[in-house]
Amino acid sequence: MFAAAKPGAGIYESFYLRAVSRRQPVGVWIRYTVHKRPGESPTGSLWLTAFDAERGAPVMLKVTLPGPLAPPGGWIAIGDAVLGPGEASGSCAGARWTLRFEALEPPLRHLRPGWLYRAPLPRTKLTSPAPLARFDGVLELPGRDPIELDGWPGMVGHNWGAEHAERWIWIHGCNFEDRPDAWLEVAAGRLALAGRSTPWVANGALGLDGARHRLGGLLARRPRIRETPAGCELELTGREGSLTLQVEVPPGTAAGWHYADPDGGEHDVVNCSIAALGVRLRAAGGEQLELHSGHGGAYELGMRERDHGVALAPFGDG
Repeated sequence: MFAAAKPGAGIYESFYLRAVSRRQPVGVWIRYTVHKRPGESPTGSLWLTAFDAERGAPVMLKVTLPGPLAPPGGWIAIGDAVLGPGEASGSCAGARWTLRFEALEPPLRHLRPGWLYRAPLPRTKLTSPAPLARFDGVLELPGRDPIELDGWPGMVGHNWGAEHAERWIWIHGCNFEDRPDAWLEVAAGRLALAGRSTPWVANGALGLDGARHRLGGLLARRPRIRETPAGCELELTGREGSLTLQVEVPPGTAAGWHYADPDGGEHDVVNCSIAALGVRLRAAGGEQLELHSGHGGAYELGMRERDHGVALAPFGDG
C-alpha cells in the first residue's frame, strides 16, 4: 500500500503481531509502521511492547527510521527489521527478536460488505494475514534474560488508511482453556462525521472447531459496548445468535502510546496483550457455549481523551 502512495497523499500503514505464553501471563506486541504526511517522504517505525504481569508495567520501546520498503516476498522492511510470511525479525533500542510463525488459519478480511475496502469510508481498512498463528524464536530485552517463544499462540494483523477512526476497540483472543484451537478477533470503530461521532460498527470472527463464525458488519444490529482503559463489555447480535465478550486488563499492565494521523491529529492508545477474556456464545437455537482465557486476550482502545490514567511512552508519532 505505502509503496504505491502518491507524493501528495497522506497515509499510515501498520503490520503487527502479538504472541502470548501458554503458561504464564507474558506476551509481546510488535508493530512495523509507515507514516507519511501529504507531500512528504514516508518514515518507518518499530514499536515493541513486552508484557509480564509479575513485573507490572510493560517494556515500551520505539525507533523511527527513513525509507521503509516493501521487499520482494515480504510485507515490510524498516532498517534491518523485516516482517513477511512466516518470519519476523528486527532490533529496536537495544531489543532484538528473531521469530518464526506458522499461520494456523486463512486470512481474515474484517469489513463487511466487501465493497467497504474500495469505499472512502471507513478511512481505516484492516485484515489479518494470520488471525491465529504459532510463534517460535527468541526475544531479547535490555537487562533481562532472553525470552524463548516455544509454540506461543498469537496473530498477525495489517491495517492502513488516511486516518484512524475517531474511537476504536480491537480485541483478539487465543489460548482458551480446553479449546487451544479457538480464536476470536473483533474490531469496532466510531467515525467523526459533520462534527459528530457515528454509532459503533463492529466486524470480526470467532474460530471454533474448524468453523469460522462471522461477527457484526455494516448491516448488522449495532453492538452494545461499554469500554474503559481497564477493559470492556461488548455484545454482538446476529442471525446465528448473540456473542458477549468481557475483557479485563490486569492492573498496571497496560501500555500507552501516541498514534498520529497524517493530517496532524492524534489519539492516545492503550493496549494490553495479556488481558483476561471471557466469551459467551448463545446460539439462535438456545445452545450456549462459554470460553475463557486467563491471559490470552489482547485489548486496544484508541481515544481522544487524555485523562485515562495510563502512562504514555515518551515517544511521539509521525
